Amino acid sequence: MQIPPSHPRYFSLLMRKKLVEGFEEGVVVLEGLIAHGRGETFDYILGEVTRDFAMEAERAGVALMLLAKRPVISVNGNAAALAAEELAELSKALNAPLEVNLFHWSRKRADTVKKWLERFDCEVLAAGDAELEGIEHARRIVDSRGIYIADVVLVALEDGDRCEALRRAGKKVVAIDLNPLSRTARMADVSIVDNIVRAIPNMIEMAKNMKKLEKEELERILSNYDNGIMLKRAIESIRDYLTGMASFHQNPETSTP
Repeated sequence: MQIPPSHPRYFSLLMRKKLVEGFEEGVVVLEGLIAHGRGETFDYILGEVTRDFAMEAERAGVALMLLAKRPVISVNGNAAALAAEELAELSKALNAPLEVNLFHWSRKRADTVKKWLERFDCEVLAAGDAELEGIEHARRIVDSRGIYIADVVLVALEDGDRCEALRRAGKKVVAIDLNPLSRTARMADVSIVDNIVRAIPNMIEMAKNMKKLEKEELERILSNYDNGIMLKRAIESIRDYLTGMASFHQNPETSTP
């Protein structure tokens, strides 16, 4: 099906189409389609735009990755389907390999996601030869050259169990999660409440510019960042957006949605 750009839900439908294509190729699982719907709900009540607090978190996340000795970008099926090319570009900009990490893991699917990402000429780890302690499900399966020894991990569309395990293992976590109430968002060092299809391109541009900064400037960016305040601002933004929409529907002639 060809989606016309004039459709009012064009970008949303485009993301759904990418996920369906990913499912047909074995990159995405059915459960991933359900998870996307939940995230899309939060994006909708954020106004489907990148808010200023998200930009601040993206900048802090890039600073943390640039300061890392062994940064890694964790990629699951949905992230690969939605933003493979952008993730590959961010990997190069941050000098951080991509690592396949899946809740619904199989050797075949991990290899499929790896090949899907490698189309964009980037380093992808997927050995699955090590395990994170404290996790019973397949998210514990990691690469001994990547997440297992990483000091900072960027996770997109994450589950709370592994985020918590990563923190317990002494790693810093940058999370992209549209739900500011999730355990992942609350556990991460830097929580980016934004859609991955907007966040990753933003971070690419930031990384290109911020690579020129001195270490002290990157550290200053982090020292001025408060993740709790950012999550509070995200929740308040949702509240304000919904209040504005309620006012609009009550008085459509005098209110701005």
